[in-house]
Amino acid sequence: MKKVWITALEHNQEQVQKVMGLARQYGLDGNGHFWADDLINMAWLSVKDTIVSKDTSLWVLIGSQKSLESDSVRLGLSLLTMSVQAQKGYGFPLMFVDTGDSISTENWPTPLKSMDTISFNSPSLGAKMVAKANTPVPEIVTGYRLDIHASPHIGVWFEIGPSGNTAWNGALLGASGGKIDAHGVGDAGHLPQKAVLRYPMKGLKLQSGDKEYTAWAVQNKLDEKHSYYVRVQDKPDSIVFGSYESEDEASVHVINLI
Repeated sequence: MKKVWITALEHNQEQVQKVMGLARQYGLDGNGHFWADDLINMAWLSVKDTIVSKDTSLWVLIGSQKSLESDSVRLGLSLLTMSVQAQKGYGFPLMFVDTGDSISTENWPTPLKSMDTISFNSPSLGAKMVAKANTPVPEIVTGYRLDIHASPHIGVWFEIGPSGNTAWNGALLGASGGKIDAHGVGDAGHLPQKAVLRYPMKGLKLQSGDKEYTAWAVQNKLDEKHSYYVRVQDKPDSIVFGSYESEDEASVHVINLI
């Protein structure tokens, strides 16, 4: 039986019971939780292991436009979604069940934009959940690796690096609305205990659209087995990252977190 994890952004037991009931009616093992808006204690981490489990085939969020108004909710969901996608792949199915009149994804954080939306009252909700849960996860090639390492004790660290057989001659990560205070280079998948940084740089200024980013960078060579780690404090609303280039016009990826 395919497992579905359901996250309710609004504390409405009736709505959750309906979606769980539909999931079970369609032969899915549906369980879930109510979202806790607590960035300081990183409450978003509490369900990460459950969602990235190999047994979980679909992640469903229940909420409305109003439930996504809070910056802290949007940031927490972005960090959790990025953590899930790093483990399950960018093709892992995500659904947003809209309990309001209608919802617009235009101004959603970048990690949430891949979610399919459907009305809470849609007669095809159950069928769509079972179809999503049983569809093989497509491989989506990004050209980069991006993961999150976080706990209340170590803070939030972003891990970046090239994917596949490509290599970078260095790496850069910048934040808007947050403050970088530490970085390092090491093996992919876990924070390094110590690192030798080649030509480390701090306080670089980048502009993308109407946002200004403060970035740190290194010129260590990176491949798929080695990563650049950057800790960002406070509440970053957006990050830019990519290989370090000495030219003024660098090619970077932009992820809006809020």
